[in-house]
Amino acid sequence: MKLAERTETELIRHIRAQLADPAQAANPLRADLEALLLLSEAQRIRLERLIRISDGYHDLERSRNLSLIEQYDRQIQRLEKLTRISDRYQKHLRELNQELKQAVLRDPLTEIGNRRYLLESLKAECARAQRKGGGFSLALLDVDHFKTVNDRLGHEAGDRVLREIARAIQAGLREYDLCGRWGGEEFLVMLPDTPLDTAVGVAERIRHNVSQIHLEQTGSPLPLTASLGLACHQPGEEYSATIHRADLALLRAKATGRNRVERLD
Repeated sequence: MKLAERTETELIRHIRAQLADPAQAANPLRADLEALLLLSEAQRIRLERLIRISDGYHDLERSRNLSLIEQYDRQIQRLEKLTRISDRYQKHLRELNQELKQAVLRDPLTEIGNRRYLLESLKAECARAQRKGGGFSLALLDVDHFKTVNDRLGHEAGDRVLREIARAIQAGLREYDLCGRWGGEEFLVMLPDTPLDTAVGVAERIRHNVSQIHLEQTGSPLPLTASLGLACHQPGEEYSATIHRADLALLRAKATGRNRVERLD
């Protein structure tokens, strides 16, 4: 069921389940979302109480003077007002839920997709390839000698380097490609409907972009490079097998001198 088609009760039940999920305990939007739910419930109770008080008073004073049509019109107006209030709350809850979902799938340091985002994307791409045929290529990127960067420039500078690398990768991708932080100083790139020969060109562009990142420091220059391993998804195989072959290609790139792209057919 689409989010826009959910009733208010279903939407609130979904939000409560998100709040109860231990995986969301550290999410920065969790407290705001919980507060909004409490506010929504308090407003609903207050509104119902006011309506009961108002109805009782007005019914007592005016019921003898109102025709059946007038009473009907007033009920319709009241329901329309309640609907507008409910719609605003539901819209706000939907927006918060979308923000929460995006936060769960985003790496907070580099602001690109995280491992969970990549795994969900890989599952979807494998399912698409199985339905329609075709395939995709994967590239695993690892920053060469990243420990040296941290040791010489500090971990804060290392974090800046990872953010710069994320931007360098994105600059080398096509509109329909995607990337994310696989973990540590490793990044994964998925290239839909792309054979290995074409994927090599994209990977080389990314490798070149990384080599152009300037590290400010005193003393001798500190070059920044990356090694990439490529593999093409084979029909019927699990995405984990494709990742494994890309990782083997990455190990070969590391073993044969780094700052290079290796492919595993």
